[in-house]
Amino acid sequence: MLITISEFIGHLHPVLVHLPIGILMIACLLQWLSSKPRFSGLNQAISITILCGMLTAIAAGVSGFLLSSSGDYDEQLVSTHQWFGIVTAIGAVIFYLLHTRNASRIIRQSASIVLFLLIILTGHFGGSLTHGSDYLSLTSTGGIDDIAQKPIPDVQQAMLYTDIVKPLLQRKCYGCHGKSKQKGGLRLDDSLRLFKGGKDGIVLIAGKADESEMIKRLLLPRNHEDHMPPKEKPQLNEREIAVLHWWIASGAPFHKKVQELPQTEKVKPALLSFQNTGTEKEVPSDIPLKPVKQADEKAIEDLKKKGIVVLPVAQNSNYLMVSFVISDSIRDRDVSLLLPLQQQLVSLKLGNTAISDSALSVVSKCKNITKLQLDHTKITDAGLVNLKSMNNLQYLNLVGTNVTAQGLLALKGLKKLRSVYLYQTLIKPSEWDMIKKNFPDVHVDSGGYTVPIFESDTTEMIRKKKDQ
Repeated sequence: MLITISEFIGHLHPVLVHLPIGILMIACLLQWLSSKPRFSGLNQAISITILCGMLTAIAAGVSGFLLSSSGDYDEQLVSTHQWFGIVTAIGAVIFYLLHTRNASRIIRQSASIVLFLLIILTGHFGGSLTHGSDYLSLTSTGGIDDIAQKPIPDVQQAMLYTDIVKPLLQRKCYGCHGKSKQKGGLRLDDSLRLFKGGKDGIVLIAGKADESEMIKRLLLPRNHEDHMPPKEKPQLNEREIAVLHWWIASGAPFHKKVQELPQTEKVKPALLSFQNTGTEKEVPSDIPLKPVKQADEKAIEDLKKKGIVVLPVAQNSNYLMVSFVISDSIRDRDVSLLLPLQQQLVSLKLGNTAISDSALSVVSKCKNITKLQLDHTKITDAGLVNLKSMNNLQYLNLVGTNVTAQGLLALKGLKKLRSVYLYQTLIKPSEWDMIKKNFPDVHVDSGGYTVPIFESDTTEMIRKKKDQ
């Protein structure tokens, strides 16, 4: 999108505004030093410094005025900052004239003190515009992006918007689209303004997440000019985007609990990641923090020749996701192709393949795996015992397998495990309480739920044919 000359000059304000702050403060410092006999030779330097500071203050004031016309900031705060900026620029001019006309030392000293205070106040209101009016009270670790998530003991009982969505937007979006700053005229800190959108139109369409501009921009490549948040800002992770997408797809409700809405298999582990009593450890990352070397290219090529999908899990990461699910001819022996990638592999999909227990002895050697899908395979308890050494495993899908409750107990020692999907297995209904007792911090999905029908859903009525 092309911008006008005035908009371009306005965008220079963050660059120009630091010049008069530094230069005029140096001028004030030199003025105070010049009162001492040994620094009396600084007068000429003071004149040049004040002149440069005065000119840059005027330039910053002009660019700031042009930037304020964009309407991206709180009008009242902009007005306060603008008037202090104007007074500061005028103060710089007066200070320069007093110095060049050899006003008395006391008058010049007094003028420098007043100018110094004006610079401090103007900078404070400018900081309030860019970082929020409460930036001074935030912790030393940063600003609004570092606000802690409120502990949620039971995510299913949480209010979806109040307890999850709003704090998420507050941490990642309010810095540019909150009360103090509304980039693109967009404000997300209350429901009415959120649905109203900004200068580029509506960003949220209730019930249509994939058509909502908010989701589209979140999913753009990070280096794309329209990607949000900007690439230099803290980004939303995969789980946060999944929950935000689900909230919008569910109609963007503001007064419903999580349990009141139908939940897809994808969003359940994402929701669980927000569950925290405040005393337990932080939910571990899906991707190990420790860097890893690049995977062997020949090993990747051998997998691809078998029709196996190999992809990086994130941009600029050497960790990999491998999926066998689109290949019809996969057998246990083919799983050994993963061994050269055991350091890089973090996500493995083996669902709906013909693998059996012997394949898991190979899989268990890939210690960095966090997500493992074994659904609708020939896996039994005998193979499951191999997984007890996979200490990084967080997500395990055993749907449609022949595992039993006793076999699952072999995995009790996996401290990072947080989601297990077990419906359509050999586990008896009477054993579910025992499993949940042995896995108190794990989301155990036993199935058996139904998806409610809403009035807005499309239904087709078919008239029964009469008997001939």
